Order: sequence, then structure tokens, then C-alpha cells
Amino acid sequence: MTQATPAPRAGTAKSKRTSTSTAQETSASLPARKPFGEEDSDDEDMLEPLPDEAAANDDDDEALVIDQDLPDLTQAPGQGADVDDGRLRFQPISATALAAANAGVDPHVRSQLRKVPIPPHRMSPLKRDWPKIYTPLVEQAGLMVRMNVRTRCVEIKSSKHTEDLGVLQKASDFVKAYALGFDADDALALLRLDDLYVDSFEMKDVKTLHGDHLSRAIGRIAGKDGRTRFAIENASRTRIVLADTKIHILGAYQNIRVAKDAIVALIMGSPPGKVYSKLRTVSARMRQRS
Repeated sequence: MTQATPAPRAGTAKSKRTSTSTAQETSASLPARKPFGEEDSDDEDMLEPLPDEAAANDDDDEALVIDQDLPDLTQAPGQGADVDDGRLRFQPISATALAAANAGVDPHVRSQLRKVPIPPHRMSPLKRDWPKIYTPLVEQAGLMVRMNVRTRCVEIKSSKHTEDLGVLQKASDFVKAYALGFDADDALALLRLDDLYVDSFEMKDVKTLHGDHLSRAIGRIAGKDGRTRFAIENASRTRIVLADTKIHILGAYQNIRVAKDAIVALIMGSPPGKVYSKLRTVSARMRQRS
């Protein structure tokens, strides 16, 4: 049985011819495509001349532009600069500003203030040692010092006689060390010497102790009549303050580490004789290095 093949429609053939001719015209009008990465090159063959109508429209747009007198933005208010022939001309610096710049002091720097709180149990020693505290701060550092009885704070302020503002922080550390329990003569080293610090920690940071165990640990650190503490101070060249369960160490970084290791060993339960022998070895090495 033979199947009849339908005849092609006239409209279909016509549309195919029309699409073929359109594709040919489009391929003829488009330029050759360049490889990837070279599409945006500014070659002369890719530039097309502007049509006459577009050029005429641009001329009309330029004719519509209205010239306005724009303000001169090269002169900023308050700069003190004059514009002449397109160049900036600054006003000469004043003699006061020049002297301040040469001296390395900013005339606009405000005076700085430090407040150091004093605990109640250090108020009586502060009254007794007050001349030892304010004398070096005023005469050597050129600072202003006063005791605010109402707020119980020692206020330290810079003055016109203060040559270096960094001494203000040293003075604050000096008063803080005295408030922690150090002697005035020992704490004064923070003001006169560099690379000295105060390290504070508590016994519970090393080991949790309660009751009699805590009391025995404090007794091992202090020793009979304070001999163990003095031995650690002399061997490590530091100063140690025992304030209940808090321990404060004053000295250089390496010396603080030696003293702290000895105190931690005593808290953990090491016998004092073993700690003494280790301190002798460490102190001998420190003498050889120095």
C-alpha cells in the first residue's frame, strides 16, 4: 500500500527563502568577530563613522547648552592659599607655629590627666610618704600632682614644664605600684628606669585551694620571718608583695619570670629547699650573662 507524500506549502518555501536572505544580509553587515580577550581593542577598522543625522542632532544639543559662571573650587575656605596662573601660593607660616614645630610640641595639644585610685588601707601610708611621692613628680618630671580627698584619687596632670608626655604614664605606674603595696623607694624605679613592669596574679589562677591549704601555701611563699620571700627577691632581683591571695611582682620581664616560677612551685607544694637550689642555679646563670 503506497502512502501519499503531502506537497510542500508555498508559504513555507517562501519563509525559508526569506530567512536565508536575511541571515546572509546580517552576516554581510556585521564585522568579523575577534578572539576572546580582543573584543574591546581600539582598532581603526572597528570604528564606524557617525551618520549625518546623528551628527546634526549632536550639533543641536551643543547649541542648547547654556554657559554658566561656575565658582572657582580651587580655593577652599580657610586654607590661606592664593591661586595665581593655576598654581597655589600658600601664606608663610607664623613665627609661633614655626617655633612649636621645631621644638616638636604641638601648641594645640591639651593637657592630659591621670587619676589613680587609692585603696583605704593605703591612705595612712600615703599621708606618711606623701613628700616622697610628689617631690620627684614635680621637680624631676615637671608634673602637677594633688590628692583628691573626696574621691580618694591621686590626680596627675601635665604642665607647661613637662618636656615629654610619656613621663605622665610612668608617673601613673609609679603611684599605682605604691597603691598596690610597694615601698615608695622601690616604686620610684618605675619613674627613673625603663623596661620595668608590675605583674599581678592570684593563687587561684595557679591552683584552687581552700581553708588551711590556702593558708599553708601563703606561709610557704612568705617563709619564717619573710625569709623565703627575701630569698626570691634577692635571687631574681625583684620586689614581691603578698596581699592576701594576690601576689604582685615588680621588676624586669626576665626577672619577673624567674620569681613567678619559684612562687608557682611553692604554691603547687614543692619544698622550699628544692626551690632554693633552683634559684641558686638561675641566679648564677644571670650573673654570668650580666
